[in-house]
Amino acid sequence: MRATALFMPTVKEDPADAEAVSHKLMVRGGFVRQFASGIYIMLPLGWRVMQRVCRIIREEMDGIGALEVSMPTLHPADVWQASGRYDAIGQEMFRLQDRSGRDMVLAMTHEEVFTWLASRELRSYRDLPQIWYQLQLKFRDEPRPKGGVLRVREFLMKDSYSFDLDEAGLDRSYEKHIGAYDRIFERCGLDVYRVESDSGFMGGAQAHEYISPSPAGEDRIALCEACGYAANVELARSVARPPEEAVPVSGQAEPREVATPERRTIEEVSAFLHISPASIMKALVYVAGGRPVMALVRGDHSLHESKLARYLKAEVRPALPEEVVAATGAEVGFVGPVGLPGGNSLRIIADESLRPGGSSGTPGAPGFPSVTPGTHGAAGAAFAGAHEYVAGANKPHTHLVGVVVGRDFQAEFTDLREAQQGDGCPECGRPLTIKQGIEVANIFKLGTKYSKPLGATVLDEAGQERPIVMGSYGIGPARIAAAAVEQQHDERGIIWPKAIAPFDVYLVQIQAKDPVQSAIAGTVYDALSAQGWEVLWDERDERPGSKFADADLVGCPVRVTVGKKAADGLVEVQSRRGGRREEVAVDDCAPTVRGVWEAAR
Repeated sequence: MRATALFMPTVKEDPADAEAVSHKLMVRGGFVRQFASGIYIMLPLGWRVMQRVCRIIREEMDGIGALEVSMPTLHPADVWQASGRYDAIGQEMFRLQDRSGRDMVLAMTHEEVFTWLASRELRSYRDLPQIWYQLQLKFRDEPRPKGGVLRVREFLMKDSYSFDLDEAGLDRSYEKHIGAYDRIFERCGLDVYRVESDSGFMGGAQAHEYISPSPAGEDRIALCEACGYAANVELARSVARPPEEAVPVSGQAEPREVATPERRTIEEVSAFLHISPASIMKALVYVAGGRPVMALVRGDHSLHESKLARYLKAEVRPALPEEVVAATGAEVGFVGPVGLPGGNSLRIIADESLRPGGSSGTPGAPGFPSVTPGTHGAAGAAFAGAHEYVAGANKPHTHLVGVVVGRDFQAEFTDLREAQQGDGCPECGRPLTIKQGIEVANIFKLGTKYSKPLGATVLDEAGQERPIVMGSYGIGPARIAAAAVEQQHDERGIIWPKAIAPFDVYLVQIQAKDPVQSAIAGTVYDALSAQGWEVLWDERDERPGSKFADADLVGCPVRVTVGKKAADGLVEVQSRRGGRREEVAVDDCAPTVRGVWEAAR
């Protein structure tokens, strides 16, 4: 394609609201334009990238026997009501009514519609297994769209659905998708991690995400380089490191009060008492199912709300200040598990790192003084391996020193804390690494979550009716493109992985009106095109510097330059990733381009 025939509106300046590198470069390179908040137009270059990504996805999905269909994006609400998600999903779902007053929704995803079709078309075990997929638009009313095409309100997604007779069949379909996804990302030149994840509003028994490492991502994952353990921090397990310091042993059999005027935060209490944050018990009040609960973590840890919600099997939210006072009798900042009003009737859930002798380290670990009979008398003997903490006293401007879990209050224990850099791997004990990344795909074992309420059943070999066992598998083409830019760029622009670049070769003709250069460039263009290369021929009447800048910004894998030495029958070939520029004869251009292209990622 000639550049003079291509709409390629490159710009020099970053968009004012852009933070992610991919957002800046995809706008500057003329790949996308914002139409409204969270809504983007794919310009010709951007759409070429999307088409190349989609082609790879289609080839790999077809390769596992999946069948492509196209589903509507406007759905009657009743199918979502039948699954229970119409009321369960909040404001992220676009809801509307047709002219007859019938409730409708715009598709966030398509589990219900695929299950509706299966319930009417699949009758017998002989119809199974099936894998159906589509590349279709989705709509989500994101409260804070950002990151260019990373978090948007309208987006293209490949979603596929497997239908099997039993769990063993689902396992096979799941593994097929894992293989297909691994090949898709390898072909797209993208580094990803497959990590354990929460099934969220999708539901189901098991789920994984594919995370592309990038500082622009909103997901955080815990990784073990030693054994390969990988999980989203919302699910990741870890062994907490013992703290470096300890609360001085009080020598008393019960906690004692200390005044902490206006010291409400962990940092303020830690500095005031000259202790480590790890020696403080952080008490957080939440509301779950309309009732208050107290969650406890160490002061140097962060609670992950998803873990609390998963344990309680209910949605949770932080309690309002007045709800905290009603539940504990104290203001935020002075709340603790000891001395609660009503005889400690408030449900208390503590992180495993607070369990006496638990996962916070071995009993008597450095920094945690063990409670021994010599310290706490006979009562302390029952709590050997426990540790002392500082906690809110449920009184204004007051904390308790010497709080012991199990002696001074009772709690339920579960994993609540967010895994941290350097924590121990739960599988092998080696240190974990925390990385930030972009979610580019997800896979779910749905089981019968949708087939049962929507009546998708088949007859088995014995003639018994059984609900179909389903899986759901999503992948985002635009996120793949943006993640590729995040991972592969330099100060000059994008460096596209070769399989998804908008063109294979960027052919620069230095002087647009030079007949010799035009003739040589035309010969190169025809020769490369005849061998199947997709070539962008920049023959615009622009300054050479501007053309080179655009070539670097657009980021095609190979650049061929026709310049002053065209009269001698020579052209220049160079990889976008840099390296030596090669001057070659026109007849040698095509094989040289092939060598450079094959060496590219």
